[in-house]
Amino acid sequence: MVKKEERAAAESPRERYRAQVRAEIKEHAWQQVATAGASALSLNAIAKRMGMSGPALYRYYASRDDLITELVKEAYRSLADTLHDTAATGADLRALAHTLRDWALEDPHRYLLVYGTPVPGYHAPDDVTGVSDAIMKTLLDACTAALAARPATPPAPGFLAGHREWAAGHPAPPAALRLALAFWTRLHGVLSLELAGHFAGMGFDPALLFTAELDDLAPR
Repeated sequence: MVKKEERAAAESPRERYRAQVRAEIKEHAWQQVATAGASALSLNAIAKRMGMSGPALYRYYASRDDLITELVKEAYRSLADTLHDTAATGADLRALAHTLRDWALEDPHRYLLVYGTPVPGYHAPDDVTGVSDAIMKTLLDACTAALAARPATPPAPGFLAGHREWAAGHPAPPAALRLALAFWTRLHGVLSLELAGHFAGMGFDPALLFTAELDDLAPR
């Protein structure tokens, strides 16, 4: 495998400059997402901040959607790598859940870009799904292991046996698919409401609700 340093040495000065400019564009884009949301992302505004013309910036990203796709992939890769690293330590499903929450709280706008309200007019290309599949694989592995450690597993809804496309070929049994879906929908539901500020003024700590949901999904 070619190391990162070796790849960088093999790049021409032109390629390195292009990579640096693209990285700077993404940095400004993330700042825009954090302050005004992804729907307000503007390549012309970024070009102005960087002292470039709009047409010059479009040589690096062909469109707003092209830039959003790069941000979405970057966010998915970050979460996939974070969950994979946690799982590699032998962590269980509960630890993965807390890793997910920590990742989300560290950068709420990154989380909301991929799991929040869809950006109007934006349609992610098919290869974005491939990046997100790595996240689901880690979750399905953990759910399969968690159920194997339980003395009895409740039956899964029948529809899961024949509808596995979202599992991207993972061999998890239907009960693990059911647990993964419950984990994904319920914990993301709590996180999305928390990060959007919908628990403000309700008088309780959202972390306690997150833990209560987790206790139901993955008993200690």
